[in-house]
Amino acid sequence: MLATIINAIAIVIGSLAGLLIRKGIPERFQKIIFQAAGIISLVIGFQMALRTTHILAFAVALILGGLAGTLLDIEGGILRLGERIKHRFAGGSEDSTFALGFLNASVLYCTGAMAIVGSFKAGTEGDFSLILTKSVLDSIMSVIFAGALGPGVIFSAFSVLLYQGVLTIASTWVKPFVSDIMLAELTAVGGSLVVMVGLGLLDIKKMKTGDFLPALIFSILLVLVFPYVSFL
Repeated sequence: MLATIINAIAIVIGSLAGLLIRKGIPERFQKIIFQAAGIISLVIGFQMALRTTHILAFAVALILGGLAGTLLDIEGGILRLGERIKHRFAGGSEDSTFALGFLNASVLYCTGAMAIVGSFKAGTEGDFSLILTKSVLDSIMSVIFAGALGPGVIFSAFSVLLYQGVLTIASTWVKPFVSDIMLAELTAVGGSLVVMVGLGLLDIKKMKTGDFLPALIFSILLVLVFPYVSFL
């Protein structure tokens, strides 16, 4: 858990730095930061998405995940959670991007292979190197995201703490079932979610990214049935 705690602290520190920078930057320059965050998200997302080796399974997972998430209104639930956090910790803040910052940053920090593999290595081998590397990268992204989306980004540290903490604790039992193919497909689906974040930040297309989170679960299920379904 120590590595995950360090990762969460790094996100908080980076976010606070981003907020300090944001306060002193004129609005026209804040727009540039917003656009930079969008471009960076697209680049990261495309790099992740191209990891897929089973395009049909990738497509099926994304479609089924999107349908399931829409049915369950997952994005609405996450945004409502973000609003409750804002009212609880940010008082009367009128920042309209608070919940969006919480959602987008959580997606970015939790959907990559580094989060999964790093947590497994920390839990089973006591090797913190991958999570510590991720912590540095996340802190840099936190500066940019908090500068663009505000204080909601800080609270994505709790998402990382919960997600990676559970993976670290459960790693001994879960790791034997995780293959390279599963990691590749999870990374690819996660990358597609990060692309959605980037498109939204650039005002190209607003998408309900949270509604596609179940695609990660469908990706795992499809990988598990690969040996039994010839066309996957």
